[in-house]
Amino acid sequence: MSIVASIRKQITPIHPEGYIFIAGAVILALIFDWLLPRVGWLFWLLPLFVAYFFRDPKRHTPMREGLVVSPADGRVSFVGQAVPPPELELGDQPMLMISIFLSVFDVHINRAPVSGKIRKIVYTPGLFLNADLDKASKDNERNSLVIESSSGAIGCVQIAGLIARRILCFVKQGEDITAGARFGLIRFGSRTDVYVPLGAQALVTEGQTAIGGETVLVDMKSGETQRSFRLD
Repeated sequence: MSIVASIRKQITPIHPEGYIFIAGAVILALIFDWLLPRVGWLFWLLPLFVAYFFRDPKRHTPMREGLVVSPADGRVSFVGQAVPPPELELGDQPMLMISIFLSVFDVHINRAPVSGKIRKIVYTPGLFLNADLDKASKDNERNSLVIESSSGAIGCVQIAGLIARRILCFVKQGEDITAGARFGLIRFGSRTDVYVPLGAQALVTEGQTAIGGETVLVDMKSGETQRSFRLD
């Protein structure tokens, strides 16, 4: 393998949604570099960070019936039972809910947790509270999807946060989607919730780091009992 090919292999692609923001950051850096010659060079860190934020790495998604993979990169902030948002129309009984909190340093591409048909997509305007708060699930701006999989209906909710001001969804209602496929993006800090029918056990714990499209959150076909975890 040539040196050029080796370097290219290490460079993470940038999602097209980020190009306009990178261009804007470059223009700002040029302006401040001209206005403030001594410290203007610091503003060149801005386009580098924006490019880093919109990175879109490839992922290796495990493909097997019953697996529910993480829809986002980030920290698992909640694992437990919760009633899904009413717009999902998944009933008023608690489901297994797993929340992934994305900091500004995480990859912000959202990926489908399961394969199936997108039964419903509902955008709900709301507040921009800290996405790590429990009430953010009900009060914040969000975009909700229901995917009809072979193991039942799975809810997936994109939630805006303090800094996030735009939720993007790349798919449409009625489309078929494959587990791990890109379906959306949330700009600059957010959270993603997954709702799974009760009976399955979560394979992750709060505080764990999840990788979108790769980390298995739930195996609905497994009879495994609740896992225990050790923090070291």
